[in-house]
This record gives sequence, structure tokens and C-alpha cells, in this order.
Amino acid sequence: MIEHAEKARVKKIFDILSKVYPAVRSALEYSSPFQLLVATILSAQCTDARVNIVTKTLFKKYKKPEDYLNVSQNELEKNIFSTGFYKQKAKNIRNCSAYLIERHKGKVPADFEALVKLPGVGRKTASVVAGNAFGIPAIAVDTHVKRLSNLLGFISSQDTTKIELRLKELLPENYWINSSHLLATHGRNICIARKPKCNECAVGLYCPSFNSRLKKTE
Repeated sequence: MIEHAEKARVKKIFDILSKVYPAVRSALEYSSPFQLLVATILSAQCTDARVNIVTKTLFKKYKKPEDYLNVSQNELEKNIFSTGFYKQKAKNIRNCSAYLIERHKGKVPADFEALVKLPGVGRKTASVVAGNAFGIPAIAVDTHVKRLSNLLGFISSQDTTKIELRLKELLPENYWINSSHLLATHGRNICIARKPKCNECAVGLYCPSFNSRLKKTE
């Protein structure tokens, strides 16, 4: 009974957020699965807004995996410098491009397990690409999803894989892809890490963190 009630609470939260953010989608700008893969690699420890600025020029210069291998490591590093950790990211993009050419004829595989095996790609990146490029049910756990999942009482853990699997237990499969976008959007707009706008929160009634703050002020 407890788990059933928890699933109902969590579903209600996402139903409300879906009404608040009806046009929710990935904040990254892309026009192909490969572009989304590159953009997601660049988004590690970087804002999506910054990545979009960089990829606006990057995607005009490099259109397919071969292009990233034909440019030097140093040149690619210069092109993505402002996203941070540019040396590792350039290496990951080049290694991933080589792997795609060698194992997948230069195409991004429409399969989660195959995506996870790509060099420099973890579960988060694989989930972003699987869900947004191919419509495969997946949940990408970024910093916003991790933070809000704990604040909203879905789980008490900093382990992204545990958070991903817990959300999959709590939510119907058709909620999975948008769940990441809804939490990320709410995290940027209302549940801001340094100064949350709790009084403007549409899901405050269902939030343990919000209710605990209310009790402290009573």
C-alpha cells in the first residue's frame, strides 16, 4: 500500500509539472542523433545554453564522425574550449566518432546497450540520445534530476544509477523521457539550488522539503 501511494504521489507531481511546462523538450539544440550525441558529451559540467552557443558554429564545421577525425585534437579543443574540460571532451568525441565508423558504419545506434558502449558515453548520455533521438523510453539523470529527486523525496541517494532505476520503478514507462526534462526545467525556473522559489512551486503540496520549511516557519 505504501509503494502504491508513493507511485500515485510521484505521478501526480509529474502530471502537474506537465501542465506547467506543456512544451517541455531537450534544451540542447540538434538536428540529428549524431549532433545530439556530440552536444550531450559537451554538456558534462556545462550549461546547455553554453553548449548551444558552441555547437551553433561547431555543427557547421563538422557534420559527420569523419569530420571530427580529420581535424586535429588541438583544433577541436579550441572549438569547444568554453564548454570546459575541453581536452577530455575532444578526446571523447574523436574516440566516439572512430568507434561509430568502425562498429556502426558512422551511424548512431538506436539501441541503449549499444549507446552505453560508445567511448566517453555513460548512462546519462545514452539515455538522452535514446530518449530524444529515437523515442526509446529512458531517464537521463543530470544534476537537476539528482537534486530534485532527493528534495521531492523520490529517493535519498546521490548515486545517479540508483536514482534512474528508482524513477523507473515509480513512473509509468510513457513518462520516462519527459521526466528528465520536467525536473530540469523546474530546477532551472523554480526549484533553484541556491534560492528556491518555494512559494511559486506548483508541486509544493507534494514536496517533503517544502513542507518541512513550512513547519520551521510556523
